[in-house]
Amino acid sequence: MYQLIQQQNELSHILSEMEQTLTYALDSEFVKVDTLWPKLGLFQINVSGKVYLLDGVTLDLTEFWQKLQKANQNIFHACSEDIDLFYHYSKIKPLHNIFDTQLAMSFLGYGLQVSYQNALQLYLNIEIEKDHTRSDWTARPLSREQLCYAANDVEFLPTLAEKIKQDLQHKQLLAYVEEDCRSLAYEISLETPTDELYKDVGNYRHSRRQLMQLQQLSVWREQLVKALNIPRSFVLKNNVMIELVEKNPKNQFQLSNIKGMRPNIIREYGKVILDLLKFLPEKDLWPLSLARPVKQISKEVAEQVDELIDRIAQETKVPRAVLMRKKWLNELYHHVVFHHQDIEHLSCYLKGWRYPLLVEPLLKILQADKLNLTQQMKIRK
Repeated sequence: MYQLIQQQNELSHILSEMEQTLTYALDSEFVKVDTLWPKLGLFQINVSGKVYLLDGVTLDLTEFWQKLQKANQNIFHACSEDIDLFYHYSKIKPLHNIFDTQLAMSFLGYGLQVSYQNALQLYLNIEIEKDHTRSDWTARPLSREQLCYAANDVEFLPTLAEKIKQDLQHKQLLAYVEEDCRSLAYEISLETPTDELYKDVGNYRHSRRQLMQLQQLSVWREQLVKALNIPRSFVLKNNVMIELVEKNPKNQFQLSNIKGMRPNIIREYGKVILDLLKFLPEKDLWPLSLARPVKQISKEVAEQVDELIDRIAQETKVPRAVLMRKKWLNELYHHVVFHHQDIEHLSCYLKGWRYPLLVEPLLKILQADKLNLTQQMKIRK
């Protein structure tokens, strides 16, 4: 059973109920098709077994967001988009009280992206329908089928979380999961500075001139999409931006031959785009070349790294894919190769429980190998 809350005085009653417990199971339904930011339809909450569907179209949820910030624990399944929505609407970040059952199940060997539907089947032998994922959750009235779908997403979540926690405690992994949940919420809260967005588009093959062009295009695109609240892809997709700087069109005709350029963008902003490509600051203001992807320093060290990760995975019972992701390993390679002394720039995942168990010994292996290579190069000279 569930209750749809659409009046502000009804919400006040829910807020009072939330005072009696500080652990909630949560989910959200939203639309993000033609906007940069999500449009909230419903925010679902299970409070001590009672399921409420809060109407995001009609309600002022300011006090509700504050309750979530102060909770002992907010339980989600696959929370990334929900947390991003929370940050957008509440203007509160980061959260430190998240428990994500999808992330938790990855520690138990169920893979990195187990669905809520599969999680319920595996743990509770419960089957639920997932037919309304792409509904328009901002349209009113919502159908009974939509409301039941939304309610199911939190009705069984507390029981699922409790059983997962029992398994994690048995394997002595609960503390690791709780820390990774905090790291996930923190990571979602981070925003790339506007003048550094080009780094997500360009690569080491691009010249400094091309990187300057990408920077100007990225800054302009970001300002435009925020002003109009439209997806970045509606203006320029990343691959289109790369083709723009690599082909460097000089006029509207050449611009129209860029694959993926939207005709309406050419009509409305073609001159702006051409000017951004043409008129650049002085060379000493251009971005530095981006670093090449760092590969294993040697075959021998690659084997040592793999052996260490496998050993720690076996000792901790944490699956290898959860213990060390490829992008984190790449961070460590960069850390060593580019002489970083301070670990503060590393991902928060690497500075927590993984650091003494795995990161520190990994760094020693990489640094020893780098020193050995440096000495060999000196001998050859």
